[in-house]
Amino acid sequence: MAHSGLRSTEIRTDSDLLPPGAAPGTVPTDLDQATGLERLEILGKMQGIDIFDMKPLDASRLGTLDDPIMVRAFGKEQYAGCSGSPADSHVTLWLTLSRDRPVERCPECGNVLKMEYVGPPDDPHGHDHGHEHGHGDEHHETYEEPKTFADYIKPEYRYR
Repeated sequence: MAHSGLRSTEIRTDSDLLPPGAAPGTVPTDLDQATGLERLEILGKMQGIDIFDMKPLDASRLGTLDDPIMVRAFGKEQYAGCSGSPADSHVTLWLTLSRDRPVERCPECGNVLKMEYVGPPDDPHGHDHGHEHGHGDEHHETYEEPKTFADYIKPEYRYR
């Protein structure tokens, strides 16, 4: 099995994430044919690096507003599942954390999660295509998130 000699620390451009392909007449391995983020993940795993930080969240305690369970995120939004404390105390409930609303509380057990944004200051892959800059706004309406009961809680009760 031929491996690319490229280490994850040597990846500089998108073209570094293109595979060499399999030799004619052979069945390609995942490493031979994976591209992009999948290839980055495989190269990382080969070196013992968890590129996407897939470790489970801390379930040894309940997070509080003063000491929340931290959830690292590279994008504008991150989903996190809460199953209570100790783990599996209740059915997994999925909470949506965002840069605009980084703190969420589990409605079942009260666990508090907080998103820690670790991505670039301005995400170049936000896929907004410049619509907020007056380019084609007349054809696209701004999406407004539906209101929930949480929107009517006084801010001093929500964040500290």
